[in-house]
Amino acid sequence: MKKIFLSENDMPKSWYNIAADLKTEPLPPLNPGTGQPLGPEDLAPLFPMALIEQEMSPQREIAIPEPVQAALKMYRPSPLIRATGLEKALKTPAKIYFKYEGVSPAGSHKPNTAIPQAYYNQQEGVKRIATETGAGQWGSSMALAGQIFGLDVKVYMVKVSYNQKPYRRSMMQSWGAEIVSSPSPDTNFGRQVLAEDPDNTGSLGIAISEAVEDAATRDDTKYALGSVLNHVLLHQTIIGLEAKKQMEIAGCSPDIVIGCVGGGSNFAGLAFPYLRDKINGADIDFRAIEPTACPTLTRGAFAYDFGDTAQMTPLVSMYTLGHTFMPPGIHAGGLRYHGMAPLLSHVVREGLVDAYAYDQVEVFDAGAIFARTEGIIPAPESAHAIKGAVDAAIEAREAGEEQVILFNLSGHGHFDMSAYDAYHAGELTDYRPTDEELAKGLSVTEGLPKV
Repeated sequence: MKKIFLSENDMPKSWYNIAADLKTEPLPPLNPGTGQPLGPEDLAPLFPMALIEQEMSPQREIAIPEPVQAALKMYRPSPLIRATGLEKALKTPAKIYFKYEGVSPAGSHKPNTAIPQAYYNQQEGVKRIATETGAGQWGSSMALAGQIFGLDVKVYMVKVSYNQKPYRRSMMQSWGAEIVSSPSPDTNFGRQVLAEDPDNTGSLGIAISEAVEDAATRDDTKYALGSVLNHVLLHQTIIGLEAKKQMEIAGCSPDIVIGCVGGGSNFAGLAFPYLRDKINGADIDFRAIEPTACPTLTRGAFAYDFGDTAQMTPLVSMYTLGHTFMPPGIHAGGLRYHGMAPLLSHVVREGLVDAYAYDQVEVFDAGAIFARTEGIIPAPESAHAIKGAVDAAIEAREAGEEQVILFNLSGHGHFDMSAYDAYHAGELTDYRPTDEELAKGLSVTEGLPKV
């Protein structure tokens, strides 16, 4: 069976919260002013109370509201596809399956959380959302969700991606959002960055600072984040919950689960429902794949750090490269973030998930093989997961083992063709930060609370 579909009636009615099954509790987020654990009142200026409750919830299952389910049915359930062409090309005995999230209107997994976030904000009377975006997948998803629930949306898009991906901008504008290049002249912090460095290419940390400042200075506006936070990872578990039903139909279960990681949402979305099985004794290998240019898990430090450059966010315990770290302008803009989701950081630290890093060119090599064998041109971010799956399949071939590999194809690359132009012209470059650069980035965490 090449593709496995579920009916709309089979779509999960609840999200899965891994916090309920962890053997050890993650360290709490801290108020940077007091150094004390964060309370709901600390987050109230930025988020609606329903999302704050989800952020801090110990409940294993949280019901998906019916209006959210109705909106998600525009594209969910998403298909599970067996990569038979890739298997044949690799001459592997492994079975390779992928959950394809590129079927959403925005072309990625991001609407899975943009839609509920917009809904909960609309329910509490919010009129406007301020947010940031790296590659544009989150910004376009929030623009779509804002259109569904009648919210105005302002997007601060990292400058290097703003220039690389003009059609992502067009997509956001088509759904009614306002987009500016970050760092921008629209906020105090943006003006400060531009004054110090007019040619600054931007980072997710800077764009987050601008969006948080925007939301904090307007009564009609809340902030929305597309990854990292607990409630975002919670919403994304609809991916893995569907995949479990589909793998049962396929008559097998994964030995290896793979996803790319920048902030951690698409990996967690697929992996966390399966990670519950591993916590309870199942033998499953989890591989989180990041770029060598921004090696948060593989070369970063586990520490308390800010989620943004201007130090406006709470302090969270995570693997980090330091909130001032400026990753180079690789085409996988969604993976250019200095930190990693606290929940994902926790399970990596506990030894439940392994981290791998790949160079840009070898990732595009894998993406090109996938396009030629499966017909789907993957987003550069998603191509990291493909590279992980290719390596796992080759390992199975060399060992003569019939492994079952499952990965998340988190989005298509139709708006990333300039990156593929550069790849086919042999113009892509690999980047690896030096130890000195990483040490400089991490030095900003030295005066912060210790883990």
